[in-house]
Amino acid sequence: MEIRIEADSIGSMAIPADAYYGVQSLRAKKNFNITGKSMHPAFVRNLAKIKKAAAMTNQSAGMLEDKIAGAIIRACDEIISGKLQEQFIVDPIQGGAGTSFNMNANEVIANRAAEVLGGVKGDYSLVHPNDHVNMAQSTNDVIPSAGKLTVLELLPLTVYELKRLHTALLKKSKEFDHILKIGRTQLQDAVPMRLGQTFHAYASVIARDIERLEKSQEEVLVLNMGATAIGTGINANPFYFMNIVPNINKICNTSCKQASDLFDATQNVDGFLCISGVLKNCGVNLSKICNDLRLLSGGPKAGIAEISLPAKQNGSSIMPGKINPVIPEVVSQVAFHIIGNDMAITMAAEAGQLELNAFEPVLFYSLFESIETLKGAVKTLVNNCILDISANEERCRELLEASVGISTALCPFIGYQKAAELAKKSLKTGRTIRELVLEETLLSEEQLDIILNPAAVTKPQLLQNNQLFGIN
Repeated sequence: MEIRIEADSIGSMAIPADAYYGVQSLRAKKNFNITGKSMHPAFVRNLAKIKKAAAMTNQSAGMLEDKIAGAIIRACDEIISGKLQEQFIVDPIQGGAGTSFNMNANEVIANRAAEVLGGVKGDYSLVHPNDHVNMAQSTNDVIPSAGKLTVLELLPLTVYELKRLHTALLKKSKEFDHILKIGRTQLQDAVPMRLGQTFHAYASVIARDIERLEKSQEEVLVLNMGATAIGTGINANPFYFMNIVPNINKICNTSCKQASDLFDATQNVDGFLCISGVLKNCGVNLSKICNDLRLLSGGPKAGIAEISLPAKQNGSSIMPGKINPVIPEVVSQVAFHIIGNDMAITMAAEAGQLELNAFEPVLFYSLFESIETLKGAVKTLVNNCILDISANEERCRELLEASVGISTALCPFIGYQKAAELAKKSLKTGRTIRELVLEETLLSEEQLDIILNPAAVTKPQLLQNNQLFGIN
């Protein structure tokens, strides 16, 4: 392998001759062999967009020669289009507050820009990673800003899948709206309800999650670009300071604004923590829904079995014909993972000291992972589960008729005490509440049909008063 020698303040290193990364990138790769992964592709693209905006702004400010700015912009455009991704070699979890991220980008862009100008990789006399590519910037404003732009890119894709889930749940709520079943509290029989109401409740909580996630994006619309190291804006030209965020908006098609307090925006990462909390909330809600789906589909012969989930794969290596609820199971596992990521993000946010939070790398790694795994979980939940759920209407009726929970609906007509007596007798004899009511001639069959009508029993306000039934 051909090599070139590059040096930094630590010393010299041999770099593969064809590599666009340089000495600081390779040193970081050796120091931070943590996850075995590289920087998130969306983060790389957004970092390149910031570098492009910086070059354009510095060129307009008269601080960067046109030919150098043009070469940097071309290199950035190539990265934005997806090229050179393999040259970003630094592990996403690293020490140094993201300096290794930043220098990896600076070196790749500088070397590619040098080629554009007719030079060779490793010769930084044409385009320098720090003096030119990193002009008027610091790791401490570039990295958090790239993180925010990445959230703005990734989060809408997750929201899109949640909206598909919401639509699918509403469709099921309408499909199952005529089916009367027994509701349950604390896993015990409660009162009648419609299966459609169950799925409508799921849709409602997902609607709130969508609203929270869309609202949370406002947390990352404030950038600290221009703050440079700690918020003073040292080494940033006044023109650059005023125009860097507007230029980022033009390139990224965003509506970001510069922070009014750059010191605050540089040292505090509570906006990311807020988004992580909303993702965790959504994960918890999804897991609760999936717990319900597993319970309601349990069986198929010895469980509740009021609904059937689509069969997706064999459920056992030993029990023939066993089918497990693997899709709800994987969604819950994703929720557990998001909850763990939220704790990591919480500790990273808390650990910041004085003018900088040095723990943004692990924060971004965890946050991007939460956003993307949630998207994947919701997508598979819709495609491989919700759309093909079927209702077992006869089973719903069977369990409802066998339950004493139906006695609650009779309280306004026969009184609580009598309803309680019937419930106790039903449990003892195994006979249904309906049978016992008719046997004691407490109500007629016609009256029972009216009282226990699916619409009326699940919406008490639709019931007429006792006198209209001729009941004293």
